[in-house]
Amino acid sequence: MKRPTLEAVAARAGVSKSSVSRVVNGQSTVTPEIRELVLAAVRELGYLPNPAARSLVTRRTDAIALIVSDPPGGLVSDDPMFSAVVRAASRTLEAAGKQVVLTLASSDEARERAGRYVAAGHVDGVLLVSMHGADPLPAMLARTGVPVVSHGRPALAAGLPYVDHDHTGGAALAVRHLIDSGRRRVATITGPLDMTAARDRLAAYRDTVREAGRRPIAAIGDFTRVSGAQAMRELLADEPDVDAVFAANDLMAIGALRALREAGRRVPGDVAVAGYDDIEAALYTDPRSPPCAAPWTSRRRRGAAAARPGGRRPGGAGRPAHVPHRARIRVSPPEPA
Repeated sequence: MKRPTLEAVAARAGVSKSSVSRVVNGQSTVTPEIRELVLAAVRELGYLPNPAARSLVTRRTDAIALIVSDPPGGLVSDDPMFSAVVRAASRTLEAAGKQVVLTLASSDEARERAGRYVAAGHVDGVLLVSMHGADPLPAMLARTGVPVVSHGRPALAAGLPYVDHDHTGGAALAVRHLIDSGRRRVATITGPLDMTAARDRLAAYRDTVREAGRRPIAAIGDFTRVSGAQAMRELLADEPDVDAVFAANDLMAIGALRALREAGRRVPGDVAVAGYDDIEAALYTDPRSPPCAAPWTSRRRRGAAAARPGGRRPGGAGRPAHVPHRARIRVSPPEPA
């Protein structure tokens, strides 16, 4: 069956081609009567505008790139929260009539291709998920003149607006809960320190334990279950009397629980554990993790907020936005003996 043309719509509606073009391209320079005639003809004929021709007229593609910049085997492969971000952002953009173009940039070549794709005008904007400090993509995208919003504060200053939450306040909330519960030797398992979230949570942990007159005790992880288990084993070997640990995300808290169980430590009787993110998997651990405080931050909310209009305009700096957190207490640890 032959595809209906602009000329066919004009003939059916009894108006000029230019009038049809203005209606289908969303312009307001037509009367309501003509608009209704054209829309009725479009429905009757099943007319679909040519995307390339429409883009030339409107200078819009109605497409938004969702670019996830992460090395192979990085956090995206293990962290269920990133799928929540993608779903939330996609739903928000689709509700606004935008097509989502998902790009995983896991190498220097892939990041360069993504930058060229955006600079060539194939999308109207970018939602960027970039996690590591050495990533050149935020600065590359900032130079394209295309509106860009970062999901999370970029590790390197790139002049991009971002949507994030208060990592410092959330981590301090968890550590303070452990201390207020009577724990004396509170350790932490950090995330990778080239990430702003990991650095902020570590700084909050250190400040909070020092304010309480305690000595900071830290082991480095990378936000994965495996690293959480390994870091917990290191803490038990170096600091056998540790009685609480703040893991900088729930995946590492889950790994820490396994290491504690293998070592014969009771949770929360011997060692209390607090995590961060409140992922669904934490509901199905034994004991349920995190058994103390979990600063709850919805990346779904952050993903949706980042996808909403109001981000960076070409030549503008934009403003950051912060999503609040709260503590979810699953099991309060008993007072240590």
